[in-house]
Amino acid sequence: MKKITKKKHLEMAIQKVPKHPNPKVDLEQYSTPATIAADLLWNAYSLGDIADKKVMDLGCGTGIFAIASKLLGAASAIGVDIDKDSIDLASSYCGDVNFICSDICDLENDFDVDTIFQNPPFGSQKNAKKGADLKFISKAIELSPKVLYSFHMASTEEFLISYFEKNDLEITHIFRYNFPIPKIYEFHTRESANVEVIVIRAFL
Repeated sequence: MKKITKKKHLEMAIQKVPKHPNPKVDLEQYSTPATIAADLLWNAYSLGDIADKKVMDLGCGTGIFAIASKLLGAASAIGVDIDKDSIDLASSYCGDVNFICSDICDLENDFDVDTIFQNPPFGSQKNAKKGADLKFISKAIELSPKVLYSFHMASTEEFLISYFEKNDLEITHIFRYNFPIPKIYEFHTRESANVEVIVIRAFL
């Protein structure tokens, strides 16, 4: 896999990663837009969190962050998702990433990981699992990486800052994005809607 050295090329590569084949509303499956993923990954790369590091993508979907991390020179990349359809598609697209089909709660904690990216369900839909984002944070703490990048609704920022601090996580950056939600589920009434999200970078 040829290493990418320009942000523009990274975004182009991310655009080629297959999207969810059959998005499931209870898992709140929305593909992270290439512009957002590329911006966050480039920031992480610039901060020294990807090149030659062991990266894990929790709730990876079709593997955008794991695949892109390898393109940026990660020593290894692991993608974990509960949805077999997404994992099968990701595995067939990229053989350089170790994709695992598993509920994160069932994942063993014996992985050697430097950096974790995670984009958990926000819990904003009626059928969604409430508190899923906190379960992702708890699993990340158990896996004990050096640094964590975690997506959340911007409206929960104050609560999350307190939660991170109570769990002895040192927040270093908060990245802010307008996350476009396309019309992919039958209950969607608009072609698209923007949701304000934050990505918290924290040391463990």
